Amino acid sequence: MKLHVETRYILCVFLVLVTLFFLTPAYVHAGDIHIIKIQSPIQPPVAGFISESITKAEQLKSDALVIMLDTPGGLDTSMRDIVKAIMESEIPVVVYVHPSGARAASAGSIILLASHIAAMTPGTNVGAAHPVSIGKDKVDKEMMDKVVKDAEAYVRSIAAKRERNIEWAAKAVLESASIPAKDALEKNVIDVIADNVDELLQKIDGKTVETKKGKVLLKLKGKNKVEMDMPFKYKFLSYLSDPNVAYILMMIGVYGILFEIYSPGAIFPGVAGGISIILALYAFQTIPITFAGVFLILLGIVFFILELKIISHGVLGIAGIISIIIGSVMLIDLPRSIFAISWKSIVAVAILSGIFFFGVLSYAIKAQLTKVKTGKEGLIGETGTAVTDVFEDGKVFLHGELWHAKSDEPIDKGERVIVTGVDGLLLLIKKGGHL
Repeated sequence: MKLHVETRYILCVFLVLVTLFFLTPAYVHAGDIHIIKIQSPIQPPVAGFISESITKAEQLKSDALVIMLDTPGGLDTSMRDIVKAIMESEIPVVVYVHPSGARAASAGSIILLASHIAAMTPGTNVGAAHPVSIGKDKVDKEMMDKVVKDAEAYVRSIAAKRERNIEWAAKAVLESASIPAKDALEKNVIDVIADNVDELLQKIDGKTVETKKGKVLLKLKGKNKVEMDMPFKYKFLSYLSDPNVAYILMMIGVYGILFEIYSPGAIFPGVAGGISIILALYAFQTIPITFAGVFLILLGIVFFILELKIISHGVLGIAGIISIIIGSVMLIDLPRSIFAISWKSIVAVAILSGIFFFGVLSYAIKAQLTKVKTGKEGLIGETGTAVTDVFEDGKVFLHGELWHAKSDEPIDKGERVIVTGVDGLLLLIKKGGHL
């Protein structure tokens, strides 16, 4: 069976993306000092990239891996994966908060504390590591106390391991304490302040750090610096993990499937909608969502569909837009701006939803309800003229052609007739119609 042209095109594009996803090499160069940049929330793709970078740097016998960090925080599970990778590293890992204006907030501050060398640029800050509950609108106070105590014990153990300010680390968790680079150096939270990577390497050259393999003397002068780019698969997954992208993919998926249902055989909307839904579900695995938000969005879509079928003078359509906007605001169940859906995305989706339902989908529904005008079905109900007397047999003129016809009642030549059915090339007719 031959595939539809659009379907073949979609499958080809999908196969290319899959090939890039799995086969794109992560790095193409080796060097003495490897550098990676993290300028995003801490999420599973970021954790995967950092862990893979540490492993690759170990395989290349790198003298150090420098992580240039700028993050507002992120997920606790991803942060712990990164901390474990750093703690288990056989090479020195330097976490450098850069450039000026950057921050290592929340989960980022704990990653900084876990590094073998913690460094910051002037004009940066670190801290505010108090845990934030996710997954529920309200968390039991006793449970939240346990979460905070666990986080406190965790950060204390990390600070003790790296011989850094244990009391400040605990304060960052308990009181959301945050300090600039200068204070962080004075309080023994970090090891060095540097304006750029070259100055950083110069200042830490000759220091001794303890890795999984034991004590290592940093000899970094004159060594090559090689920046390792994030592989395509992690860039792609990081992009998907953006709440705005996940939200838009979810809406595209719903609309694509709805269009396919109302216009069977279009293929492209159904395929695109299915892929979008799957990608959105991946993103929502790491982004906590509320069922109330999902139900409100679905209710808004139901209102739009009813608007197309019931005369409400726009009331149901307006209700649908309001429901989608409220549901979108409630969708992400995390009181942190880093995972919030932007108002621009919400308003854009609400407007496009109205256009979709009152424009594109309404045409599909009207086409579905429109009387068939071709084939046998298209002849039923049409009117013509009897060119002979018709009873058991006769002829009629219809659509510029002569047809054999049969009637259950005598019809005189010249009378108007209506087609009631088609039997092969024989028309079943009855009297009726107007000249």
